[in-house]
Amino acid sequence: MNDIIQKLNILKKEKKAVVLAHVYQRSEIHDIADFVGDSLELSRQAAQTKADVIVFCGVHFMAETAYILNPQKKVLIPDLEAGCPMADMITVEKLKEFKLKFKNPVVISYVNTYATVKAESDICCTSSNAVNVVKKVVESFGKNIDIIFTPDRNLGEYIQKISGIKMNIWNGFCPTHNNFILPEYVKTAKNKYPKAEVLAHPECRPEVLDLADYALSTGSMCKRIKESSSKEFIICTETGILYKLQKDNPGKKFYPATNLSICPNMKKITLAKVYDILANMKNIIFVQDNIRERAYIPISKMLKINA
Repeated sequence: MNDIIQKLNILKKEKKAVVLAHVYQRSEIHDIADFVGDSLELSRQAAQTKADVIVFCGVHFMAETAYILNPQKKVLIPDLEAGCPMADMITVEKLKEFKLKFKNPVVISYVNTYATVKAESDICCTSSNAVNVVKKVVESFGKNIDIIFTPDRNLGEYIQKISGIKMNIWNGFCPTHNNFILPEYVKTAKNKYPKAEVLAHPECRPEVLDLADYALSTGSMCKRIKESSSKEFIICTETGILYKLQKDNPGKKFYPATNLSICPNMKKITLAKVYDILANMKNIIFVQDNIRERAYIPISKMLKINA
């Protein structure tokens, strides 16, 4: 492994490349990345980078977003099959049809959507800034609007509960969070580790969020743990984050709510694939100009709103 890492570091310099990795990636991807973060942090890094090539270690919609923000750069994804089941649950055709049901539709799309859906949206959000985005939409458009939130019902319901703002929520979900992080697992973990603080991602079921001390995006989880006086934490999100948490907080202990919460698409990215695509400049992401230009607007609006 050291040999391939050495070769990869040489390649990165030659190609003037930066490696961006989501926190759900494998530990070896964390170690070779120039930046590891959540969707909002990665979007900001992609917008600001001076590199000529962006190697995006995440799923397809994330690489698309990086290209939309940097059409003059080459954006590569190590595995073209690294998709997102949640993003697949909403299409631009379905969104257009849904909008027709409302008099004054304003569409807020979670960043976990494809470029075509973003292009049909008024603004995007991440789990970090979603509540503030919804409040900003009401401030900008007024209360006499029909807010459509796509595609994650769990995040949508959480935002609605916290903000008190009614939305029309699309019935999508993340299989890793919704299907595998179950209330009974969290209750078992809480009984086993009674002193542990419970942190849950808002893509989890409402019953899980009710058991948590804090509902936080992955980036906010990292921040909370650094600042917290607690020494033990039960983590209710994809298990890839545990590597970063332990690395950044060696004096603290972390317990997954369940070891089943693994995103198979995130784990498709391997060190060998990262090296291969950079060496051969393969798997270049492209979004048609008419889609990219329209999708850029809601993404750029999102980036102006803090978590």
